[in-house]
Amino acid sequence: MGKSEDKEIEKLDKSLEGYKGKIVPANKGSVTWDKELIFKGRTQRGEEIDFDAHVQWGCTPTESLLLSVAGCLAIDCVSFLQKMKAVISKFKVDITGERNPTPPQYYTKIEMVIHISGENITPKKMDRVISLSQEKYCSVYHSLRKDLEVKVSYIIE
Repeated sequence: MGKSEDKEIEKLDKSLEGYKGKIVPANKGSVTWDKELIFKGRTQRGEEIDFDAHVQWGCTPTESLLLSVAGCLAIDCVSFLQKMKAVISKFKVDITGERNPTPPQYYTKIEMVIHISGENITPKKMDRVISLSQEKYCSVYHSLRKDLEVKVSYIIE
C-alpha cells in the first residue's frame, strides 16, 4: 500500500466521528398482531416490515436480523470507501446464516460475500473497511451473541 492510501485511511478514521455520531440514542417501535401468526413491525419513523411465522405474507424475524447484519456492514463499507475516494458502481452483499437446529434456533455462523466494482477499490481498502465495521462500528454485529462466527469476503470485479 502506498503513502497516499495510508493517508486516506488515517483521514477516514478521523472522519467517522460525524458519520456514527448522528444516531438516535434510543430507538422505539412497535409490533402489532394482524392475524394468525402475522405481525406488523413499525419503527418510530413509520417504516414498516411484516413478520410472518409461516412465511406467506412477510419475512421471519430471523431473516430480517440476517438482512440487518448485511445492511449495517454494507452501509459502513460504502460510506468508508467513499471517504477513501473510491467510486463504487456496484455493491451487493450475499449473506448466508446457519442456525442452531434446536431451540433457541439462534445463528451459529454467518457468511457474507461482498460483490463490488468501481474505481480506486483495492484489497487493502476492502480489508480495512470490513475490519472497521466488524471491530468498531457495526451496531447490529455488536448486538449479537459473542460466540457467533462471522466471515466476510469480497470479490472486486
